[in-house]
Amino acid sequence: MSLKKQVILITGAGGGLGSVAALTLATNGAHVILLDKNITKLEVVYDAILAASAPEPIIYPFDLAGANENDYQELANKITEEYGSLQGLLHSAVEFSSFTPISQFGTKEWGHTLNVNLNAAFLLTRVLLPVLEKSQHASIVFTSDSSARKSQAYSGAYGVSKIAMEGLAKILSEELESGNKVRVNTLVPGAVDSPLRKRAYPAEDKTKLPTMESLGPAYLYLFGAQSIGVTGQLINAATFHL
Repeated sequence: MSLKKQVILITGAGGGLGSVAALTLATNGAHVILLDKNITKLEVVYDAILAASAPEPIIYPFDLAGANENDYQELANKITEEYGSLQGLLHSAVEFSSFTPISQFGTKEWGHTLNVNLNAAFLLTRVLLPVLEKSQHASIVFTSDSSARKSQAYSGAYGVSKIAMEGLAKILSEELESGNKVRVNTLVPGAVDSPLRKRAYPAEDKTKLPTMESLGPAYLYLFGAQSIGVTGQLINAATFHL
């Protein structure tokens, strides 16, 4: 499934799922913009993509929680100047510390989690929409969690942010549907052997879980030509098949 000439920005590109998505999309021809605050991790992903003889990616160090609106707009301006348009936006950045009762959540931690998981996704999507709409077809993919619809106890700000993110994605898909240019979908990775899963469930036997690489086909579908016209959908990777 060729993604040649597609430019796709990935948040949290230095993390587990973000790095897998970046390598998957790049090795299928996409020019990926790697966005993360951790430069060391970005460099590792950059080197892996080059080692796979994929198109050279762009590293863009960016602190989603600490950036202001001008920083977000500057990012959008740079992408417009460099590429003219954008074909994909993957929201893969995530903040999760631990399972905590609402009654014990600190205000600072609550705000930081919502900033990374929800507010940053809103701001980035808003400033990049004009760049995405310059493409004939473009795809925005949000990353959720299977627990979002369960309102799981102790999931705290992380759980709230994922519930809200699914709502944001659905509302946005409805608003953009008539334009027939930008499709908006949400990917639910399910239980995979990821760094976040290790933090959340340290005692779990991870050898029984699918690898992060198993999500590759879902990423290719969501950003590839096969999903053109598909919008407002919740894609569960555990049951996904072409």
